Amino acid sequence: MKVTVNECAYTVPEGTTLLELAERVRGNYVHPIVLAEVDGRLRELPNEVPGGSSIRFITTGDKLGMQILRRSCSMLFFRAVYGILGERLRRAILHFSVGKGYYYTLDTDVPVDKELIASIENEMRRLTNLAIPFKKRTVRTAEACEIFKKAGMPDKEKLFRTRLVSRTNIYELDGYTDYNYGFMVPDTGYIKHYRLLPYHDGIVVMMPDVSDPEKVPELVGSAKLFMTRRIGEIWAEKVGIDCVGDLNDLVINGDVRQMILLSEALQEAGIAQIAQRISGNPGVKFVMIAGPSSSGKTTFSQRLCTQLGALGLVPHYIGMDNYFIPRAECPLDEFGNKDFESLRAIDLPLFNRDMHALLRGEEIDLPTYDFITGCRVYNGEKLRLSEGELLVIEGIHCLNEELSASLPADSKFRIYISALTQLNVDEHNRISSADGRLIRRIVRDHRTRGYSAESTLAMWDSVRRGEESYIFPHQESADEFFNSALPYETAVMKQYVMPLLFKVPEGSPQYHEARRLLKFLDYFIGIPLDDVPQNSILREFLGGGCYRL
Repeated sequence: MKVTVNECAYTVPEGTTLLELAERVRGNYVHPIVLAEVDGRLRELPNEVPGGSSIRFITTGDKLGMQILRRSCSMLFFRAVYGILGERLRRAILHFSVGKGYYYTLDTDVPVDKELIASIENEMRRLTNLAIPFKKRTVRTAEACEIFKKAGMPDKEKLFRTRLVSRTNIYELDGYTDYNYGFMVPDTGYIKHYRLLPYHDGIVVMMPDVSDPEKVPELVGSAKLFMTRRIGEIWAEKVGIDCVGDLNDLVINGDVRQMILLSEALQEAGIAQIAQRISGNPGVKFVMIAGPSSSGKTTFSQRLCTQLGALGLVPHYIGMDNYFIPRAECPLDEFGNKDFESLRAIDLPLFNRDMHALLRGEEIDLPTYDFITGCRVYNGEKLRLSEGELLVIEGIHCLNEELSASLPADSKFRIYISALTQLNVDEHNRISSADGRLIRRIVRDHRTRGYSAESTLAMWDSVRRGEESYIFPHQESADEFFNSALPYETAVMKQYVMPLLFKVPEGSPQYHEARRLLKFLDYFIGIPLDDVPQNSILREFLGGGCYRL
């Protein structure tokens, strides 16, 4: 048979697998091949090569390939845990990412100490050295429910009860069966780089990142971020959901409205607590709010102003966008494009000069940035801070000390906000917080700017790089962390984002990412927008809110 690989022609015998073809061409690739795109469709390597097909191989140096490697490493971890603990293990849970690793807890009477962690890692190494295959098989969905019920995995059992598909793909590894949200590597021999570390009451499995697929990075944890995520999980349990199956059960049983009200009430209580803390510091004149894209910073800022007003303070909201330098003077990034997310895109001298004038009790002219002309303008808006008045300032650089280094430390109160997803697909499959923010952004970009999902997906990697450079390094300096995610939000966003994702055409560089998100959203039963309060952070993305954004 004749096939092409990256537009180079090859002749292979009938029955040749993609794995065998990958072995033949692997010298052309820097990193290990883990998946293939065959005539535009993704295929695992054990599949046979179709005659006349056009093939592109995907490696661990690609974002998709690294996702596959990390997912496979997670299943390897669970196989080792179940193999060592056996009946002494009641439950093993993957919670969320910590640094470049994944955080797990084990419900067992055996102490989760260095000795147990070393045993698990040694078992993983043994399985890695044996190059045991990940065997995929397709079963009836009802049969999958029974398999996971007997295995003591209730989250998976709940998940499959509401799936409309008649058959489901499950994987087996050395006698251990699991369900995984996506493709796997051919065998354990591909999983070479990982390290297990104790962390709080659980274990972090450190794995490589796409930036360096052959190196296990150091664990760089954030204590405040970790506690915020754990509190978020506790809140989800209070409203009765910690996995998608729980949420779907609430929708089926008609208990959604109360769950939404409780979720929103818990979030409002968190905002009120932050306002109380600010009011207890009379020297605070600048509340600085920062967070990654689509965290709901603007709505949060407005709701915080409402709570501060209820405490007798007079807050004034401003966005850092108004202090942008003229667009023509914007610095360039490494690719020669204007870097609007750089700190150098802010007029730092003007910002600090205005803030000092306010501290002295002077009146300033507030600028407004005209995004059409790319210039700063003055429309006659003035501001003076009197007793009990303060500024609520929102922008991606607000936690960066360089932005406001000249201001007295006790005049500033810093808040980090992010949408940190509280629930997972099931015990062993996490929901990425970045995916939650991406879904929010796709919906908002389409509603407010007319962007297609394809356009938003195309710029997302650049947005994420900006977050890694300008936001995440400063998050630990925050005085307060706020989680803007709502346990029910994906079920609401689903109806608005799926039609947009279906429009991404086959052949687009963003097609596979769109299909991945569509598969993820298919796990949720939809919730109508009607019961979402007008002051909800979700309204920033869906519209119909009570705040002027």
